Amino acid sequence: METKNILVVDDEAIIREGLRRILEGEGFVVETFGAGRPAIERMQDEDFSLVITDLKMPGMSGLEVLKSIKILQPEVPVIIITGYSTVDTAVETMKSGAVDYVAKPFTPEQIIEKVTKALEQKAVLIDSMYLRKELRDHHGFDMFIGESREMQRIYRRILQVTPTDSTVLITGESGTGKELVARAIHRNSPRRDNPFVAVDCSSLAENLLESELFGHIKGSFTGAIQTKTGLFKVADGGTLFLDEISNISLTTQAKLLRVLQEREVTPIGGTQPIPIDIRLVGATNRNLRSMVAEGSFREDLFFRLNIIPIDLPPLRERKGDLPLLIGFFLKKFSEEFGKEIRGIAPDAMALLEGYQFPGNVRELENLIERAVVLAEGDLILKDDLELQSAEEKRSQVAEYVPQSLEELKETKRHIRERAIEPIEKAFVLHALQRNNWNVTRAAEETGMLRPNFQALLKKLGISVRNQVGGH
Repeated sequence: METKNILVVDDEAIIREGLRRILEGEGFVVETFGAGRPAIERMQDEDFSLVITDLKMPGMSGLEVLKSIKILQPEVPVIIITGYSTVDTAVETMKSGAVDYVAKPFTPEQIIEKVTKALEQKAVLIDSMYLRKELRDHHGFDMFIGESREMQRIYRRILQVTPTDSTVLITGESGTGKELVARAIHRNSPRRDNPFVAVDCSSLAENLLESELFGHIKGSFTGAIQTKTGLFKVADGGTLFLDEISNISLTTQAKLLRVLQEREVTPIGGTQPIPIDIRLVGATNRNLRSMVAEGSFREDLFFRLNIIPIDLPPLRERKGDLPLLIGFFLKKFSEEFGKEIRGIAPDAMALLEGYQFPGNVRELENLIERAVVLAEGDLILKDDLELQSAEEKRSQVAEYVPQSLEELKETKRHIRERAIEPIEKAFVLHALQRNNWNVTRAAEETGMLRPNFQALLKKLGISVRNQVGGH
C-alpha cells in the first residue's frame, strides 16, 4: 500500500502535535509547519497526498495557503480547520477550493473520517485528470449569462480569436469574468484537448512566481532539492492564463518578454532553453497603458500582450442582463442550500436595478447567495439583500428640518458623510478585490494604516469573511 504523506499547517503547537499523533496512528507520514509561507516553500520540493491548514493564522492566512496550493499542486485536497464555524466560513473555504472543513474543537474520529473521504475524492479526480471530457463537451458559452449588446460583442470577439494562436489580453474590473473568457477561448480552440493552466500572479512572491512559471534546476537555490518543471512547460500544447499580470515585477516582466519572443524557457539555474508551444492569455483589472506611462510596466511587453484585446464591461453598463443573472444565481443557490425560492420581490428587484455593483457579477453572486441564506419564505425580500439605496438615505435626511445653526451644521455633516459613503464603499471594495480580500495588502496599496482600513470596513459594514470567489 502506498504511504500517504500529509502536510499540517497551524500556528498552535498543540493542534499540530495533536494532528500528528492522530494521523501517524493511522499510518500516515506527517510534516507540520507553524506558518503558511514555509509550508508553501516545502510544497515546491515535495509532493503531498493531502494538506490540513488552519484558517486564521498570522501572516499568510489559511485561504492564502489554499490558493497557493491550487497553483503548486492543484490536485492535492485541502481541509480547513477553523474556530469560526459558520455558514459563511464553510461557503468561502469550499468555493476557494477546499474539499472540506472541520471546526475546533474536533475529535480524532472526525479528522480520520474527513481525511479518508478527501483521499477517496482525490482518487476519483485523478481518474478524470485535466477534465478532458468537459473540454470536449463545452463548446459554447454555457458559463456566460447575458444577452446584452455588450456581451454579444464579447461573444463575437471570442469566436474570432479562438481559431488562432494570437496572444489575448483581457481587461476589466474585478468580478467581470476574465477567467471565464480565458477558459472559453481555450475550450473553443484547437488546443482544447491540451492543458489549461491558470496562474494568479498576485498570489505569489516574485522568486516563487518565477520558479512556478519557468521551473528550476535542483540546487539552483536554497531549498531546491529537486528539479521542478515550470508552468510554461506544463501548459505545453495548451493555454497558459496569467491572471493579474499587472502585478508582475519589472524583472520578471523582462524574462516573460524573452520567453514570448523566443518561444523557449530557461529554468532558474539552467543553461539549456526548453522549447514551448503555448497560447498565452493575460488578464488585469488595471490600466496597463497608464502603468507604462508611470514606468511600472514594460512598453514592449504591453505591445506583445495586447495583440488581441478583450475589454469586459462592468455590470452597471449591462443592466439588461441583471434579471438573467439574478435568475441563474437564485436557481444555483436554492439548489445548493435546499430551498425553494420562486423569485424576488418587486421592491428588491428595483433596489438591485438602482445599485452600481462596484464588485460586478461576483458581488451580485455574493448578494444573492446571502439573500437565499437569509430568506425565510419563498421570495427574496428587500431586507434579505441588506442593501439600502442612496435615494432612501437622502430622503431620510430630507425629512428632518434643522431648527438652529448648530443643528444645521450637524445636518450638513451627516449629509456629507452619507454622500461620500458610496464612494468610500467602492474604494474599499475595489482595493480588497485587487488584493484577493487580504486586508493588510489592501491597506498597504491604498496608503492607509491597517487599523484605519479596518475601521473603515467596520463603519461601512463590510465583512471580509463573507466574500467569496466567483465570476
